[in-house]
Amino acid sequence: MVSYTLKLTAAAFLATVAATAAEAKCGDVTITEMNWASASIVTGISKFLMEQGCGCKVTVVPSATATAVTSVAETGRPDIVTELWLNGAPAYPGLVTAGKVKTLGNVLTPGGIDAWWVPKYLVNEHPELATVDGILAHPEWVGGKFHNCPEGWGCKITNNHLAEAFDLKGHGISVFDHGSGETLAAAIAAAYENKEPWFGYYWGPTSVLGKYEMVQVDIGPYNADVHACNAVETCSTPGKSAYPPAEVVTAATTDFEKREPEIAQLMSKVTFTNDQMSEILAWQEDKKASSEEAAVHFLTTYKDVWANWLSPEAKEKLAAVLK
Repeated sequence: MVSYTLKLTAAAFLATVAATAAEAKCGDVTITEMNWASASIVTGISKFLMEQGCGCKVTVVPSATATAVTSVAETGRPDIVTELWLNGAPAYPGLVTAGKVKTLGNVLTPGGIDAWWVPKYLVNEHPELATVDGILAHPEWVGGKFHNCPEGWGCKITNNHLAEAFDLKGHGISVFDHGSGETLAAAIAAAYENKEPWFGYYWGPTSVLGKYEMVQVDIGPYNADVHACNAVETCSTPGKSAYPPAEVVTAATTDFEKREPEIAQLMSKVTFTNDQMSEILAWQEDKKASSEEAAVHFLTTYKDVWANWLSPEAKEKLAAVLK
């Protein structure tokens, strides 16, 4: 019943706003819908703004990181890649250098986060746990366990090397490798429900970080050379380095940017903080909602955010929902 009601609400919202759209001023636009939750929501929001605010005819192309980059390189389509994680797209800089694509902006600010975390209720009780030194001095406060990534994930390699560099074992902290991302998330949920110790790795934006207040553990500054070594299995000299923020961008083909400069300008402003996106993802999970319904949730809840992305003309077209 809840999901059905959300579908009706989403449909009614979109139908109401569609009436405010003027005749098409821009032409056809193709945009990606990547195969993960946040990207699908970004695409839904972007499609709405381009169609109802700017009169575009938007075609959504289901895709993935490697697929999208290869398609742009070989065919010049789709026009816009709405959420591209550059740490997973090594060919992307070459496309920029070749003049095939242009980075419009950072869709996630400050970028994707990989980090070590503890629940906020532990830090409230023991402020020292906000730093790795405090954890090493009091391993019993975090249950003497580090929750690691599953086998096959790149973060498992990095975390293993960091565990060696910080000598977690020597400080009484064992490393527990989870069997899946689901069990890692479930461990955080269970700890929160019972207000138990928890210490480990997680990433954002995610529904987990939107649902549970976690504190990022300060493990020191980022060192590019040290992190590069930690990230490979064969690293012989593991060292101490924080994870760098993962740059996550919206990109467009240079042909599209020249053809539709106003739309490119709009998409350059479409950006979400990690907290905002994590909140949307948590809402979507709690409501068992579709990406379209999550997009409508953002559009109706964060009007003060997305109104600032629009040109005066587009804002006027959407005046009915901006009041």
